[in-house]
Amino acid sequence: MAKNIPPLADRMRPKKLQDFFGQKHLIGKGKILENLIKSDRIPSLLFWGPPGSGKTTLANIIANEASATFKQLSATSSGVRDIRNIIKNTRKENDDKKIILFIDEIHRFSKSQQDAFLPSVESGTIILIGATTENPSFKINNALLSRCQVFVLKKLKIDELLTILNRALKNEESGFGKRKIKISRKNKKLIASLSNGDARILLNTLEIAINLLEKNNTILKRNVIQEAFQELNLLYDRSGDEHFNIISAFHKSMRGGDANAALYWLGRMLMGGEDPLYIARRIIRFASEDIGLANSFALPQAISAYNACRFIGMPECGVNLAQATVYMARSKKSITIYEAYDKVMKDIKKSGNLSVPLHLRNSSTKLMKDLGYGKEYKYTPKATKKENREQIFLPKEMQNKKWISFK
Repeated sequence: MAKNIPPLADRMRPKKLQDFFGQKHLIGKGKILENLIKSDRIPSLLFWGPPGSGKTTLANIIANEASATFKQLSATSSGVRDIRNIIKNTRKENDDKKIILFIDEIHRFSKSQQDAFLPSVESGTIILIGATTENPSFKINNALLSRCQVFVLKKLKIDELLTILNRALKNEESGFGKRKIKISRKNKKLIASLSNGDARILLNTLEIAINLLEKNNTILKRNVIQEAFQELNLLYDRSGDEHFNIISAFHKSMRGGDANAALYWLGRMLMGGEDPLYIARRIIRFASEDIGLANSFALPQAISAYNACRFIGMPECGVNLAQATVYMARSKKSITIYEAYDKVMKDIKKSGNLSVPLHLRNSSTKLMKDLGYGKEYKYTPKATKKENREQIFLPKEMQNKKWISFK
């Protein structure tokens, strides 16, 4: 039976701090995380960063440097019972050693599951290291968050990815050292750029590409690299931070009148699998929030794009969204309506349910008429200019309010 070989990304995972590449704001001489590791004063930690930025690797390195017992759980397949069992059993087996419990994708745990860590973290029974691609402020309970130090990891840069790639090509553990694989610098940069800052994608794609080569072929060319990637690996999480970051960039690019930037962010969303109707709804909102009275055709244009998406779907409706996006970006802008609506809503919250003036009330029954509903209402098309000018349409408490004015 063939031996089960771990993926290249796992085989190449650094075990020592000096072999770790990237995150220079945390790892390096005088940097906070390196100081904590070397002084053996590791608190419970949360690593927040994009996929492939080194969160799991750093947790393993910390455990090695601290000579600690390392246990790992994944939030996608574990529950409260698993958490309590692993803490209890590990404590029994390791009375004299530090215990580092690493939780991958800790943001996927519910509130009650996260609460299960609190007693052990509080007492120091375990050192918890959680990895998350989501903003801890929104995804981690305040009680647990206050007991952990948060470190933000950044997407790896091209030169850092190239260093990791070159190391893999030369390292005997990768299995490629003896084959002496040759890749031009241009093609190395291609692999690094398509990896989108993710070392795991870089290494595993490199492994696939090399395995696609014929036995005696040692030159890795562009077409093989592209075949290995299969399709562009774009960072886009429809429910995570990047989702909100990109839709924000899209909205602000249209607001700023940069049609090219708006098209780019639209493409990022569509390439990442975003629902086109979600994007169309955001464009409809934009038409009133940012354009409003400056261009009365913006809202119909946005609604037409939404209907086009409903009728024909992706990929065909992408060009309809592109048309609407460019139209919104190039249109004149006005926030008069948006600001007026916001002021009205704030005043309503402050004032509560003010009574509708009697003359404006519906008088559809005799009782209502007897109570004065609709009395002295002046029918505007038949009223004089003076009557229309003097007629009040607001509750008496709001009569002097003006949320919008026209010159």
